[in-house]
Amino acid sequence: MPIQNLPDHPHLEQLRKQAKTLLRQVKAGEPEGLGLVAEFRPRPPETFKLADAQLVTARMHGFASWPRLKEHIGTVARYSRSPHRAPESGEPSEEFLRLACLTYGTDDADRTREAGLLRAGHPGLATANVFTMAATGSADALGDTLARNPSLARTQGGPFDWEPLLYLAYARLEAPGRYEAAARLLLAHGGDPNAGFLWEGLTSPFTALTGAFGGGEGDQPPHPQGPALARLLLEAGADPNDSQTLYNLGLGGSFSDDPAHLRPLLEFGLGHGDGGPWKARLGPTLPSPRQLLRDELATAALRGGPRRARLLLAYGAEVDGIGGHPAYGGRTPYELALLGGHTEVADILAAAGACAVLDEVDAFTAACMRADADAVAGFGPDLAARVLARSPELINEAAGQRKATAVRLLAGLGFDVNHRRGGSPLHAAAWNDDVETARTLIELGADPTVKDTEHDATALGWAEYGDNHRVAAYLRDLPARGRQG
Repeated sequence: MPIQNLPDHPHLEQLRKQAKTLLRQVKAGEPEGLGLVAEFRPRPPETFKLADAQLVTARMHGFASWPRLKEHIGTVARYSRSPHRAPESGEPSEEFLRLACLTYGTDDADRTREAGLLRAGHPGLATANVFTMAATGSADALGDTLARNPSLARTQGGPFDWEPLLYLAYARLEAPGRYEAAARLLLAHGGDPNAGFLWEGLTSPFTALTGAFGGGEGDQPPHPQGPALARLLLEAGADPNDSQTLYNLGLGGSFSDDPAHLRPLLEFGLGHGDGGPWKARLGPTLPSPRQLLRDELATAALRGGPRRARLLLAYGAEVDGIGGHPAYGGRTPYELALLGGHTEVADILAAAGACAVLDEVDAFTAACMRADADAVAGFGPDLAARVLARSPELINEAAGQRKATAVRLLAGLGFDVNHRRGGSPLHAAAWNDDVETARTLIELGADPTVKDTEHDATALGWAEYGDNHRVAAYLRDLPARGRQG
Protein backbone atom coordinates (compact mmCIF):
# COMPACT_ATOMS: atom_id res chain seq x y z
CA MET A 1 0.00 0.00 0.00
CA PRO A 2 1.58 3.30 -1.05
CA ILE A 3 2.29 6.18 1.29
CA GLN A 4 -0.56 8.69 1.29
CA ASN A 5 0.15 12.37 0.87
CA LEU A 6 -1.05 14.65 3.61
CA PRO A 7 -4.06 16.77 2.63
CA ASP A 8 -3.52 20.39 1.67
CA HIS A 9 -3.53 22.64 4.75
CA PRO A 10 -3.06 19.72 7.18
CA HIS A 11 -4.42 20.22 10.69
CA LEU A 12 -3.56 18.13 13.70
CA GLU A 13 -7.20 17.81 14.72
CA GLN A 14 -8.03 16.24 11.34
CA LEU A 15 -5.29 13.67 11.85
CA ARG A 16 -6.44 12.95 15.41
CA LYS A 17 -9.92 12.23 14.03
CA GLN A 18 -8.37 9.99 11.36
CA ALA A 19 -6.56 8.01 14.06
CA LYS A 20 -9.75 7.67 16.13
CA THR A 21 -11.62 6.43 13.06
CA LEU A 22 -8.89 3.85 12.47
CA LEU A 23 -9.12 2.72 16.09
CA ARG A 24 -12.89 2.18 15.75
CA GLN A 25 -12.37 0.25 12.49
CA VAL A 26 -9.81 -2.05 14.08
CA LYS A 27 -11.98 -2.73 17.12
CA ALA A 28 -14.91 -3.48 14.81
CA GLY A 29 -12.77 -5.81 12.68
CA GLU A 30 -13.35 -3.78 9.52
CA PRO A 31 -11.09 -4.88 6.62
CA GLU A 32 -10.01 -1.34 5.73
CA GLY A 33 -8.61 -0.63 9.18
CA LEU A 34 -7.09 -4.09 9.59
CA GLY A 35 -5.37 -3.73 6.21
CA LEU A 36 -3.74 -0.45 7.27
CA VAL A 37 -2.50 -2.00 10.48
CA ALA A 38 -1.09 -5.02 8.62
CA GLU A 39 0.79 -2.68 6.30
CA PHE A 40 2.08 -0.08 8.73
CA ARG A 41 2.08 -1.89 12.14
CA PRO A 42 2.69 -5.52 11.18
CA ARG A 43 3.22 -6.66 14.81
CA PRO A 44 0.53 -4.76 16.69
CA PRO A 45 0.07 -5.20 20.46
CA GLU A 46 -2.63 -7.52 21.70
CA THR A 47 -4.72 -4.55 22.78
CA PHE A 48 -4.77 -1.95 20.01
CA LYS A 49 -4.94 1.52 21.56
CA LEU A 50 -5.22 5.10 20.33
CA ALA A 51 -1.43 5.50 20.46
CA ASP A 52 -1.11 2.56 18.05
CA ALA A 53 -3.69 4.08 15.72
CA GLN A 54 -1.75 7.36 15.80
CA LEU A 55 1.46 5.51 14.92
CA VAL A 56 -0.24 3.84 11.94
CA THR A 57 -1.65 7.21 10.85
CA ALA A 58 1.80 8.78 10.99
CA ARG A 59 3.44 5.92 9.07
CA MET A 60 0.78 5.87 6.36
CA HIS A 61 1.68 9.51 5.69
CA GLY A 62 5.41 8.77 5.58
CA PHE A 63 6.42 9.73 9.14
CA ALA A 64 8.24 7.45 11.56
CA SER A 65 6.15 8.40 14.58
CA TRP A 66 3.21 10.47 15.76
CA PRO A 67 5.51 13.06 17.40
CA ARG A 68 7.33 13.48 14.07
CA LEU A 69 3.99 14.05 12.34
CA LYS A 70 2.96 16.59 14.99
CA GLU A 71 6.28 18.36 14.55
CA HIS A 72 5.67 18.53 10.81
CA ILE A 73 2.24 20.10 11.28
CA GLY A 74 3.84 22.72 13.51
CA THR A 75 6.51 23.42 10.89
CA VAL A 76 3.87 23.92 8.20
CA ALA A 77 1.97 26.34 10.43
CA ARG A 78 5.17 28.25 11.22
CA TYR A 79 6.15 28.83 7.59
CA SER A 80 2.71 29.09 6.00
CA ARG A 81 1.92 32.43 4.35
CA SER A 82 -0.91 33.64 2.11
CA PRO A 83 0.47 36.76 0.39
CA HIS A 84 -2.35 36.82 -2.15
CA ARG A 85 -4.83 37.27 0.70
CA ALA A 86 -3.10 40.25 2.30
CA PRO A 87 -5.69 43.05 2.65
CA GLU A 88 -5.28 46.54 1.27
CA SER A 89 -3.56 48.90 3.67
CA GLY A 90 -3.84 52.61 4.24
CA GLU A 91 -0.18 52.70 5.27
CA PRO A 92 1.75 53.60 2.07
CA SER A 93 4.80 51.38 2.66
CA GLU A 94 2.63 48.33 3.43
CA GLU A 95 0.41 48.91 0.41
CA PHE A 96 3.44 49.47 -1.81
CA LEU A 97 4.95 46.14 -0.80
CA ARG A 98 1.62 44.38 -1.29
CA LEU A 99 1.44 45.67 -4.86
CA ALA A 100 5.14 45.46 -5.76
CA CYS A 101 5.69 41.72 -5.23
CA LEU A 102 4.49 38.51 -6.83
CA THR A 103 1.94 36.76 -4.65
CA TYR A 104 1.06 33.76 -6.86
CA GLY A 105 -2.61 34.46 -6.65
CA THR A 106 -3.29 38.03 -7.72
CA ASP A 107 -0.42 38.86 -10.10
CA ASP A 108 -0.98 41.17 -13.06
CA ALA A 109 0.61 44.19 -14.71
CA ASP A 110 -1.89 46.57 -13.08
CA ARG A 111 -0.43 45.86 -9.66
CA THR A 112 3.05 46.78 -10.87
CA ARG A 113 1.75 50.04 -12.31
CA GLU A 114 -0.11 50.86 -9.11
CA ALA A 115 3.03 50.22 -7.09
CA GLY A 116 4.93 52.62 -9.34
CA LEU A 117 2.29 55.32 -8.95
CA LEU A 118 2.27 54.91 -5.18
CA ARG A 119 6.05 55.18 -5.06
CA ALA A 120 6.00 58.31 -7.24
CA GLY A 121 3.48 59.92 -4.91
CA HIS A 122 5.53 59.20 -1.79
CA PRO A 123 9.19 60.12 -2.48
CA GLY A 124 10.46 58.66 0.79
CA LEU A 125 8.65 55.36 0.41
CA ALA A 126 11.58 53.43 -1.13
CA THR A 127 13.65 53.91 2.02
CA ALA A 128 10.82 53.82 4.57
CA ASN A 129 12.06 50.55 6.11
CA VAL A 130 14.30 47.59 5.45
CA PHE A 131 11.56 45.81 3.48
CA THR A 132 10.90 48.66 1.03
CA MET A 133 14.67 49.14 0.67
CA ALA A 134 14.97 45.51 -0.33
CA ALA A 135 11.98 45.60 -2.69
CA THR A 136 13.28 48.70 -4.48
CA GLY A 137 16.95 47.66 -4.48
CA SER A 138 17.93 50.80 -2.53
CA ALA A 139 21.39 49.46 -1.78
CA ASP A 140 22.96 52.60 -0.28
CA ALA A 141 20.20 53.19 2.26
CA LEU A 142 20.06 49.46 3.01
CA GLY A 143 23.80 49.38 3.67
CA ASP A 144 23.54 52.25 6.18
CA THR A 145 20.56 50.63 7.91
CA LEU A 146 22.20 47.21 8.23
CA ALA A 147 25.43 48.74 9.48
CA ARG A 148 23.46 50.15 12.39
CA ASN A 149 21.35 47.04 12.98
CA PRO A 150 22.54 43.84 11.22
CA SER A 151 19.71 41.79 12.74
CA LEU A 152 17.26 43.48 10.36
CA ALA A 153 18.63 41.28 7.55
CA ARG A 154 16.62 38.35 8.95
CA THR A 155 13.70 40.11 10.57
CA GLN A 156 10.21 39.31 9.33
CA GLY A 157 7.58 41.94 8.62
CA GLY A 158 5.69 43.88 6.02
CA PRO A 159 2.29 42.81 4.66
CA PHE A 160 3.42 39.22 4.03
CA ASP A 161 5.52 38.68 7.17
CA TRP A 162 8.55 37.98 4.97
CA GLU A 163 12.26 38.51 5.41
CA PRO A 164 13.75 41.40 3.38
CA LEU A 165 15.43 38.99 0.95
CA LEU A 166 12.03 37.64 -0.10
CA TYR A 167 10.65 41.10 -0.82
CA LEU A 168 13.75 41.67 -2.96
CA ALA A 169 13.42 38.37 -4.83
CA TYR A 170 9.67 38.66 -5.50
CA ALA A 171 9.65 42.38 -6.39
CA ARG A 172 8.51 43.21 -9.92
CA LEU A 173 8.79 46.96 -10.49
CA GLU A 174 8.83 48.98 -13.69
CA ALA A 175 11.92 50.85 -12.43
CA PRO A 176 14.17 48.19 -10.86
CA GLY A 177 16.95 49.16 -8.49
CA ARG A 178 20.38 47.80 -7.53
CA TYR A 179 19.11 44.41 -6.50
CA GLU A 180 22.32 42.43 -6.74
CA ALA A 181 24.14 44.94 -4.50
CA ALA A 182 21.22 44.98 -2.06
CA ALA A 183 21.13 41.17 -1.93
CA ARG A 184 24.86 41.02 -1.26
CA LEU A 185 24.38 43.35 1.69
CA LEU A 186 21.54 41.29 3.13
CA LEU A 187 23.51 38.05 2.79
CA ALA A 188 26.67 39.63 4.25
CA HIS A 189 24.68 40.72 7.31
CA GLY A 190 23.15 37.30 7.96
CA GLY A 191 20.30 37.07 5.45
CA ASP A 192 19.28 33.48 4.79
CA PRO A 193 19.93 32.37 1.16
CA ASN A 194 17.32 29.62 1.74
CA ALA A 195 14.66 32.03 3.00
CA GLY A 196 11.19 31.00 1.91
CA PHE A 197 7.60 30.33 2.85
CA LEU A 198 4.89 27.72 2.31
CA TRP A 199 2.21 29.22 0.08
CA GLU A 200 -1.13 28.49 1.76
CA GLY A 201 0.63 25.72 3.68
CA LEU A 202 1.51 23.68 0.57
CA THR A 203 4.72 21.78 1.20
CA SER A 204 6.76 22.98 -1.74
CA PRO A 205 8.61 26.03 -0.44
CA PHE A 206 8.57 29.28 -2.36
CA THR A 207 12.16 30.33 -1.73
CA ALA A 208 14.21 33.38 -2.68
CA LEU A 209 15.44 31.29 -5.64
CA THR A 210 11.83 30.67 -6.67
CA GLY A 211 11.23 34.41 -6.67
CA ALA A 212 14.36 35.10 -8.69
CA PHE A 213 13.37 32.67 -11.44
CA GLY A 214 9.62 33.43 -11.55
CA GLY A 215 7.31 31.36 -13.73
CA GLY A 216 4.38 29.29 -12.55
CA GLU A 217 0.81 28.50 -13.52
CA GLY A 218 0.24 32.20 -14.20
CA ASP A 219 3.48 32.47 -16.18
CA GLN A 220 4.80 35.06 -13.73
CA PRO A 221 7.74 37.10 -15.04
CA PRO A 222 11.29 36.47 -13.82
CA HIS A 223 13.04 38.95 -11.57
CA PRO A 224 14.54 41.79 -13.64
CA GLN A 225 18.00 40.69 -12.48
CA GLY A 226 17.04 37.03 -12.07
CA PRO A 227 20.13 35.19 -13.39
CA ALA A 228 22.58 37.29 -11.39
CA LEU A 229 20.42 37.11 -8.28
CA ALA A 230 19.99 33.33 -8.57
CA ARG A 231 23.73 32.76 -8.94
CA LEU A 232 24.42 35.02 -5.97
CA LEU A 233 21.98 33.04 -3.83
CA LEU A 234 23.48 29.71 -4.93
CA GLU A 235 26.99 30.92 -4.19
CA ALA A 236 25.79 31.97 -0.74
CA GLY A 237 24.42 28.50 -0.01
CA ALA A 238 20.90 28.32 -1.44
CA ASP A 239 20.11 24.65 -2.04
CA PRO A 240 19.71 23.96 -5.79
CA ASN A 241 17.12 21.23 -5.19
CA ASP A 242 14.37 23.82 -5.35
CA SER A 243 11.14 21.95 -6.07
CA GLN A 244 8.94 25.00 -6.63
CA THR A 245 11.35 26.62 -9.09
CA LEU A 246 11.44 23.37 -11.07
CA TYR A 247 7.65 23.11 -11.05
CA ASN A 248 7.14 26.76 -12.02
CA LEU A 249 9.47 26.46 -15.02
CA GLY A 250 8.64 22.88 -15.94
CA LEU A 251 5.55 20.84 -15.28
CA GLY A 252 3.42 23.66 -13.87
CA GLY A 253 4.32 26.71 -15.92
CA SER A 254 4.23 27.85 -19.53
CA PHE A 255 6.89 25.47 -20.78
CA SER A 256 9.93 26.59 -22.75
CA ASP A 257 12.79 24.40 -23.91
CA ASP A 258 15.25 27.05 -22.75
CA PRO A 259 17.21 25.37 -19.92
CA ALA A 260 18.72 28.64 -18.62
CA HIS A 261 17.37 28.07 -15.11
CA LEU A 262 18.59 24.48 -15.04
CA ARG A 263 22.23 25.27 -15.84
CA PRO A 264 23.08 27.04 -12.56
CA LEU A 265 20.96 24.61 -10.52
CA LEU A 266 22.78 21.63 -12.04
CA GLU A 267 26.14 23.35 -11.70
CA PHE A 268 25.52 23.82 -7.97
CA GLY A 269 24.31 20.26 -7.38
CA LEU A 270 20.68 19.72 -8.43
CA GLY A 271 19.97 16.03 -7.94
CA HIS A 272 22.60 15.59 -5.24
CA GLY A 273 23.05 16.32 -1.56
CA ASP A 274 20.54 16.02 1.26
CA GLY A 275 18.03 18.58 0.03
CA GLY A 276 19.12 21.36 2.37
CA PRO A 277 17.19 22.96 5.24
CA TRP A 278 13.76 22.67 3.65
CA LYS A 279 14.12 18.93 3.18
CA ALA A 280 15.24 18.71 6.82
CA ARG A 281 12.15 20.65 7.90
CA LEU A 282 9.58 18.94 5.69
CA GLY A 283 11.01 15.43 5.46
CA PRO A 284 9.04 12.92 3.37
CA THR A 285 6.65 15.54 2.02
CA LEU A 286 9.41 16.86 -0.25
CA PRO A 287 10.88 14.69 -3.03
CA SER A 288 14.51 13.66 -2.72
CA PRO A 289 17.13 15.42 -4.86
CA ARG A 290 17.45 12.28 -6.97
CA GLN A 291 13.69 12.21 -7.56
CA LEU A 292 13.70 15.86 -8.58
CA LEU A 293 16.21 15.04 -11.31
CA ARG A 294 14.05 12.14 -12.49
CA ASP A 295 11.05 14.46 -12.59
CA GLU A 296 12.93 17.00 -14.68
CA LEU A 297 13.84 14.49 -17.37
CA ALA A 298 10.27 13.20 -17.35
CA THR A 299 9.05 16.79 -17.81
CA ALA A 300 11.41 17.34 -20.74
CA ALA A 301 10.00 14.18 -22.34
CA LEU A 302 6.36 14.91 -21.53
CA ARG A 303 6.41 18.47 -22.83
CA GLY A 304 8.99 18.17 -25.59
CA GLY A 305 12.26 19.74 -24.51
CA PRO A 306 15.26 18.35 -26.41
CA ARG A 307 17.69 20.97 -25.05
CA ARG A 308 16.60 20.22 -21.53
CA ALA A 309 16.88 16.47 -22.11
CA ARG A 310 20.45 16.74 -23.43
CA LEU A 311 21.53 18.92 -20.51
CA LEU A 312 19.94 16.68 -17.88
CA LEU A 313 21.47 13.54 -19.35
CA ALA A 314 24.86 15.25 -19.44
CA TYR A 315 24.52 15.81 -15.69
CA GLY A 316 23.67 12.18 -14.99
CA ALA A 317 19.88 12.03 -15.06
CA GLU A 318 18.63 8.42 -15.16
CA VAL A 319 17.47 7.75 -18.69
CA ASP A 320 14.72 5.39 -17.51
CA GLY A 321 13.94 7.12 -14.20
CA ILE A 322 10.23 7.33 -13.37
CA GLY A 323 8.81 10.73 -12.47
CA GLY A 324 6.86 10.91 -9.25
CA HIS A 325 4.03 13.24 -10.29
CA PRO A 326 0.72 11.67 -11.45
CA ALA A 327 1.07 13.60 -14.73
CA TYR A 328 3.81 11.18 -15.76
CA GLY A 329 1.50 8.19 -15.36
CA GLY A 330 4.29 5.91 -14.18
CA ARG A 331 5.85 6.05 -17.67
CA THR A 332 9.54 6.24 -18.49
CA PRO A 333 10.77 9.42 -20.17
CA TYR A 334 11.14 7.54 -23.45
CA GLU A 335 7.55 6.34 -23.34
CA LEU A 336 6.37 9.86 -22.55
CA ALA A 337 8.33 11.29 -25.48
CA LEU A 338 6.94 8.67 -27.87
CA LEU A 339 3.35 9.13 -26.69
CA GLY A 340 3.67 12.89 -26.97
CA GLY A 341 5.04 12.73 -30.49
CA HIS A 342 8.25 14.43 -29.39
CA THR A 343 10.49 12.69 -31.91
CA GLU A 344 13.68 14.64 -31.21
CA VAL A 345 13.49 13.96 -27.47
CA ALA A 346 12.72 10.30 -28.13
CA ASP A 347 15.79 10.02 -30.38
CA ILE A 348 17.99 11.63 -27.70
CA LEU A 349 16.74 9.19 -25.07
CA ALA A 350 17.12 6.20 -27.39
CA ALA A 351 20.71 7.22 -28.11
CA ALA A 352 21.28 7.29 -24.34
CA GLY A 353 20.08 3.69 -24.03
CA ALA A 354 16.34 3.99 -23.48
CA CYS A 355 13.99 1.45 -24.99
CA ALA A 356 10.24 0.79 -24.93
CA VAL A 357 7.67 -1.60 -26.32
CA LEU A 358 4.33 0.13 -26.92
CA ASP A 359 1.06 -1.75 -27.16
CA GLU A 360 -1.18 -1.17 -30.16
CA VAL A 361 -3.17 1.68 -28.62
CA ASP A 362 -0.06 3.48 -27.43
CA ALA A 363 1.63 3.04 -30.80
CA PHE A 364 -1.45 4.51 -32.51
CA THR A 365 -1.48 7.44 -30.08
CA ALA A 366 2.21 8.08 -30.69
CA ALA A 367 1.66 8.09 -34.46
CA CYS A 368 -1.18 10.58 -34.09
CA MET A 369 0.85 12.92 -31.92
CA ARG A 370 3.78 12.95 -34.32
CA ALA A 371 1.27 13.48 -37.15
CA ASP A 372 2.38 10.38 -39.07
CA ALA A 373 -0.65 9.95 -41.30
CA ASP A 374 0.68 6.83 -43.07
CA ALA A 375 1.33 5.04 -39.78
CA VAL A 376 -2.12 6.03 -38.48
CA ALA A 377 -3.80 4.71 -41.62
CA GLY A 378 -1.97 1.42 -41.21
CA PHE A 379 -3.78 0.71 -37.93
CA GLY A 380 -7.20 0.76 -39.58
CA PRO A 381 -10.49 2.47 -38.65
CA ASP A 382 -11.49 0.11 -35.83
CA LEU A 383 -8.55 1.06 -33.64
CA ALA A 384 -9.09 4.74 -34.40
CA ALA A 385 -12.69 4.43 -33.22
CA ARG A 386 -11.60 2.68 -30.01
CA VAL A 387 -9.06 5.36 -29.18
CA LEU A 388 -11.57 8.10 -29.94
CA ALA A 389 -14.09 6.53 -27.57
CA ARG A 390 -11.52 6.00 -24.83
CA SER A 391 -9.45 9.18 -25.15
CA PRO A 392 -11.44 12.00 -26.79
CA GLU A 393 -9.15 14.50 -25.02
CA LEU A 394 -6.23 13.52 -27.28
CA ILE A 395 -7.00 16.50 -29.50
CA ASN A 396 -6.83 18.79 -26.45
CA GLU A 397 -3.39 17.41 -25.65
CA ALA A 398 -2.21 17.98 -29.21
CA ALA A 399 -3.46 21.57 -29.11
CA GLY A 400 -1.85 22.14 -25.73
CA GLN A 401 1.48 20.96 -27.10
CA ARG A 402 1.30 23.32 -30.09
CA LYS A 403 0.93 20.44 -32.54
CA ALA A 404 -1.25 22.00 -35.22
CA THR A 405 -0.56 19.23 -37.72
CA ALA A 406 -1.54 16.57 -35.19
CA VAL A 407 -4.73 18.52 -34.43
CA ARG A 408 -5.63 18.46 -38.13
CA LEU A 409 -4.96 14.70 -38.33
CA LEU A 410 -7.04 13.96 -35.24
CA ALA A 411 -9.93 16.09 -36.45
CA GLY A 412 -9.89 14.07 -39.67
CA LEU A 413 -10.25 10.92 -37.57
CA GLY A 414 -13.38 12.29 -35.92
CA PHE A 415 -12.00 13.90 -32.79
CA ASP A 416 -14.14 16.85 -31.73
CA VAL A 417 -12.39 20.22 -32.15
CA ASN A 418 -14.69 21.58 -29.43
CA HIS A 419 -14.13 18.78 -26.94
CA ARG A 420 -13.94 20.23 -23.45
CA ARG A 421 -11.53 18.92 -20.87
CA GLY A 422 -11.92 21.94 -18.67
CA GLY A 423 -11.30 24.10 -21.74
CA SER A 424 -11.53 23.25 -25.42
CA PRO A 425 -8.54 22.80 -27.75
CA LEU A 426 -8.97 26.45 -28.70
CA HIS A 427 -8.64 27.42 -25.04
CA ALA A 428 -5.33 25.54 -24.93
CA ALA A 429 -4.05 27.39 -27.99
CA ALA A 430 -5.18 30.71 -26.51
CA TRP A 431 -3.38 30.04 -23.24
CA ASN A 432 -0.18 29.25 -25.17
CA ASP A 433 -0.51 32.37 -27.37
CA ASP A 434 -0.34 29.89 -30.25
CA VAL A 435 -1.85 31.56 -33.30
CA GLU A 436 -0.97 28.71 -35.68
CA THR A 437 -2.90 26.11 -33.71
CA ALA A 438 -5.76 28.54 -33.05
CA ARG A 439 -6.05 29.28 -36.78
CA THR A 440 -5.98 25.54 -37.59
CA LEU A 441 -8.77 24.87 -35.11
CA ILE A 442 -10.95 27.69 -36.47
CA GLU A 443 -10.43 26.37 -40.02
CA LEU A 444 -11.56 22.95 -38.78
CA GLY A 445 -14.74 24.38 -37.29
CA ALA A 446 -13.82 25.22 -33.71
CA ASP A 447 -16.41 27.47 -32.07
CA PRO A 448 -14.82 30.53 -30.39
CA THR A 449 -17.95 31.04 -28.25
CA VAL A 450 -17.44 27.76 -26.36
CA LYS A 451 -16.77 28.41 -22.68
CA ASP A 452 -14.64 26.39 -20.28
CA THR A 453 -16.26 24.40 -17.50
CA GLU A 454 -14.54 26.11 -14.56
CA HIS A 455 -14.42 29.85 -15.26
CA ASP A 456 -17.22 30.11 -17.87
CA ALA A 457 -14.85 31.98 -20.19
CA THR A 458 -14.20 31.78 -23.92
CA ALA A 459 -10.80 31.18 -25.47
CA LEU A 460 -10.53 34.94 -25.97
CA GLY A 461 -11.11 35.40 -22.25
CA TRP A 462 -8.25 33.01 -21.53
CA ALA A 463 -5.97 34.85 -23.94
CA GLU A 464 -6.78 38.21 -22.37
CA TYR A 465 -6.36 36.90 -18.84
CA GLY A 466 -2.93 35.53 -19.74
CA ASP A 467 -1.86 38.72 -21.57
CA ASN A 468 -1.42 36.63 -24.71
CA HIS A 469 -1.72 39.50 -27.16
CA ARG A 470 -1.06 37.74 -30.48
CA VAL A 471 -3.75 35.10 -30.19
CA ALA A 472 -6.12 37.58 -28.51
CA ALA A 473 -5.81 39.89 -31.51
CA TYR A 474 -6.45 36.97 -33.87
CA LEU A 475 -9.57 35.87 -31.96
CA ARG A 476 -10.94 39.43 -31.77
CA ASP A 477 -10.61 39.76 -35.55
CA LEU A 478 -12.79 36.72 -36.20
CA PRO A 479 -16.29 37.39 -37.52
CA ALA A 480 -18.55 38.16 -34.57
CA ARG A 481 -20.27 35.03 -33.28
CA GLY A 482 -21.53 36.23 -29.92
CA ARG A 483 -18.13 35.99 -28.28
CA GLN A 484 -17.98 36.66 -24.55
CA GLY A 485 -14.74 36.84 -22.48
